[in-house]
Amino acid sequence: MTTRLTFDGWILGLGTVSGTRVVVGHWPRSPLGPISDVMVQRPGGSRVLLAPGPEVADFVGATYTFDEVRIVPVTVARPDDRTWSVQAGPLDLRTRTGPRPVLGRLLHAVPARLARRPAWIGLLDLPARVTTGLRTTGSAGNGRTEWYGVQDLHALVEVDARWDGEPLGALTPVRPPVTFGFGSVPPRPSVVRVTTTVQLP
Repeated sequence: MTTRLTFDGWILGLGTVSGTRVVVGHWPRSPLGPISDVMVQRPGGSRVLLAPGPEVADFVGATYTFDEVRIVPVTVARPDDRTWSVQAGPLDLRTRTGPRPVLGRLLHAVPARLARRPAWIGLLDLPARVTTGLRTTGSAGNGRTEWYGVQDLHALVEVDARWDGEPLGALTPVRPPVTFGFGSVPPRPSVVRVTTTVQLP
């Protein structure tokens, strides 16, 4: 018997001049309730999970790989349609989105019900790898399988981010790619509307 769990929300990914890369998961609907978590990869490569509680830390930590896990309050707010504000322990981040790029318009044109289906997502895996270098489905930690059903995408155009009060610098591509697990984020800083399905063995 296998179990499939669905997390419905947004993933925000960006790089900074300092070399710190940030991936925020904001899930208003999930099996764990409304939650947000933050994955950070520091310039030296250290991978840090900022989770709002032990249950989220255990689940995310069993799906991805981290060098450090911190239980801290995680707050994600959207003061307006273009602004995202994230506070999570040492991280204080505020970023703004721009218009949809061509890829965002294409993703937005697919009916959401179809875009969320694992069978459809599996069909997109090879084209996604060829065109963007990203994967839409694959094996995660502890024998888990994931499907990323992306339904929309907006580019990020500016950021003000600090780690322990120190500025992380201007927005840059997510380079080198983050190494939390098989999944990644687009090289161009962006926020995607996504339904993530996780199959437990």
